[in-house]
Parts: sequence; C-alpha cells; structure tokens
Amino acid sequence: MDQKFPNFVPPTQVAFKPDGATTLHLRKCRIIVEIDGKRKEHTFEQSDITLGSSEDNTVTVSDDTVSRNHCRIYQAGNSYLVQDLSSTNGTFVNQVRIKEAYLKPGCTIELGNTRIQFQSFDEEVHINPLSDERFGDIIGASRDMRAIFGILEKISPSDATVIIEGETGTGKEVVANTIHKKSRRAEKPFIVFDCSAVPANLIESELFGHEKGSFTGAIMARPGLFELAHGGTVFLDELGELTSDLQPKLLRVLETREVRRVGGTRPMKVDVRVIAATNRSLEEEVRAGRFREDLFYRLSVVRLSLPPLRERREDIQLLARHFLNTGRFNRSDDGQRKVQTIGREVMEALRGYDWPGNVRELLNIMERAVSFADSDTITLADLPANLAESDHMQRLQTLGARITNQGRQTVDEMGNFKHAKEKWVSSFERDYIVRLLEKHGFNISHAARDAEIDRKYFRKLMKKYAIENPKTAETTTESE
Repeated sequence: MDQKFPNFVPPTQVAFKPDGATTLHLRKCRIIVEIDGKRKEHTFEQSDITLGSSEDNTVTVSDDTVSRNHCRIYQAGNSYLVQDLSSTNGTFVNQVRIKEAYLKPGCTIELGNTRIQFQSFDEEVHINPLSDERFGDIIGASRDMRAIFGILEKISPSDATVIIEGETGTGKEVVANTIHKKSRRAEKPFIVFDCSAVPANLIESELFGHEKGSFTGAIMARPGLFELAHGGTVFLDELGELTSDLQPKLLRVLETREVRRVGGTRPMKVDVRVIAATNRSLEEEVRAGRFREDLFYRLSVVRLSLPPLRERREDIQLLARHFLNTGRFNRSDDGQRKVQTIGREVMEALRGYDWPGNVRELLNIMERAVSFADSDTITLADLPANLAESDHMQRLQTLGARITNQGRQTVDEMGNFKHAKEKWVSSFERDYIVRLLEKHGFNISHAARDAEIDRKYFRKLMKKYAIENPKTAETTTESE
C-alpha cells in the first residue's frame, strides 16, 4: 500500500495495468484536531464532512468557542474546500478568516480555540484477484471479474458511495445488492429506485416523501425512499436519467444527509449509504452539460466499471450452468430439475455470440431454452434463430454441410463403411481443431480447455493432421 500527498486528489478509480496487476486508487482526507494540547486524528473516505460542537456532525469538537454547526469540508472536482456555516467566531485558514476557501495539504484550519491540520492524499491499494469463482451473488472466473471481487471485498465493509458503470444487463443491481449484503448495513433495508421508470414529476416525492395536501392527490403524508432506507442502502439505478432540476436536490441530501419532504418545512436526518448505477458515461454527460459536475464528484467516491459479457467469454459456460442449477424456471412442481445438461454445440453457440444484452440476455436465453427443450439436454433447436445462426455457428454448419456433401458420393467412391466413417471423422476433427486454434490465436492451452479435452491429446491431434502453428512456422510436434 502506497500513500502520496499531492496538491490535489484524483477521483477514486480502478486501474488495470499491462502486467495484469490491479490497483484501487482511493481519495481520502485526514484531519488532526488539536484542543488544549490533545491531538485526535480522523481519516475519511467520504467527500463531505461537517465539524461543530453538536453531536450530529461528522466530527464533534468539544470547544465552547465552536458553533454547533461550524464549518464543512467537502470535495469539488479534484480539490477540497472548507466552508464556514455562519459560525459565531468564524473559520480561519492559515490565520485568514474565510467564508469559503480551497484547502492545500498541510494547511491549518482554526475554529475558535481549536486548531485543525488538514491533509489529503491518494491511497493506492494493490488488489489481488480472488481465487473464488463467485463473490456473494456475483459469478465469474475471468481475471477481470476476480479483480472486481477483490475490490468489492475492500470497499463493501465501508460506507463509501459507489457508482457502478456498465452496459445494460451486466449485473449492476446484483453488484449493488452484494455490496449491501457484505456491509455493516446488511440487516437494514436495501431499497432500489429506477430513475428511468418513474415520471419526472413524481421522482421527488418518491425519493424524499411528501406531506398531506402538498400537491393534487397527496391525500396523506408519505415517507420517501431515503427515510424508508434509514440505516441501510439506497440504490439509484439509471442515475443518468435524473432530470437537471432534481440533481441539486439529490446533491443537497448527499451533502447534509437530510431530506425534506415535498410540502414540508422540517428537515429529517437520514443515515443511508448511496450506490448509483448508469449505462451512460457520466463524464461525457458532465462535459455535455447534462449532469452536474459537483454531483458527479460527490457520488464517485468509488467508481466501478463492469465488463460486458463479450469481453469475458470464459464466464459464459459458468453462468449458463449456474442459471440451470439455480433458476426456478428449471424446476418442476416436485422441485426436480427439468434440464440437466447443455449440449456441446449449444455451448459453442453461446461462446460465439456477442451478447448485446449481456448477462441478462443469457439468463433469458437459458429460460427460453428450458421451456423449448424436449429432453434433459438443451440442443441447438432450443435456441433462438439469431443465436444459432451466429458467425461461429455458421462456420460449424459449413463444416457439417461439407461432411453431408461427402455423403452424396457413390458407394464405390466412398469405399467400405469403415473407410468412409474414418474419412468423415478425420475431416471433422481437422477442421474443428483448426477453427479452435484460430479462435484462440493458436494458444493450445486455451483451445484444449475450450474443447474440454486433454492438452496432450489436443497436441496429438495437431500432429496427426500436420497442423502448423504460424507462430513457429513449423509443424507442431508432441515435444512442443
């Protein structure tokens, strides 16, 4: 773990390095409070903290010269600022009284008789991919997914706000739910709000609640989702759809941890962790002026990007079998599994498809296949036409057609049964091995694993059919 103290703090981010290493850069700030010669250190991952003599502050300062709500330290962009909250005796930075000021690491803040040293830093945490093929409810054996498991293991126990980015169907809600279950809030509510599924004029009421008579149809007072989630987690799905007039209201809740119902006058404290998800690039939305920059930085204490399924094809077989094993759609009334296995040609089709709908589409395909299956094995006939006719399957079908055409030869041309069978099998084996090697860039280990045959036997087949490896420009032999 390496700590640096720059003049500004970059956003928390995950970095995948060329050598395969994964690092998590966490932005943090540290304040050292000194009262009557006594020093107390506080380190924070959140981007907004308040200081004052009242116990409802992030840091309580026991000093009669400090106001109940004296000042706040918050992050805007890549910088930290301090803002005086109309305190009686004022807030000073390096002996200069301020209303609001940028903070440089190492500067001194004075609140009454209390001196505070401020530091900001980027903490680089080296993430080791977990060896397990699942973390909570998330399934994956690829290196990228296991690296994400390592990150989730680090951040889940904290209260850090998280933004999960990724294409539709990559499993953002599953990740958010897993973070909640692995946190200290696991026994408290996990409440999901889809910003794209509620009319814009009702979102404020849904999130923050409303008082009786505050608008037409408000026949009784109603708590909002932030109140209902008190002590737990609010998951804001499709955050990029939040309208511009609601963004500052959400920002205020994140800054103050208070909500005010529509039509209400009294703010209420809420203790919630916020996790947000979007299939848009919020950085691009900020540049386009459609998303507030200060809200973006307030939310992105940790930013996590989920890879699409086409970039982790080695997880497809694992996920497909998991859905068969656990899906209620594959259970009969007596609890027995309807379908037991997936045909090899089906698995080839699944691996060769690009999955624009990602994991959600794979789940839907498996459910459909089970409903169409006439036996305990899923076959190509049980898949949708667009998947069965993918580029990869077309190559297999071409191979099948070639063998079928050989069957149209005369009996005299084919010879006896044994000779004809051996010829067909040899033709299939050679084409199959070549296609697999091309698919995996002539990586023999990967190709053998994909074919689910022993690597030594795979090499033997290459030698048998004199298949050359273009990387070595010579015929592959047993000793390679």
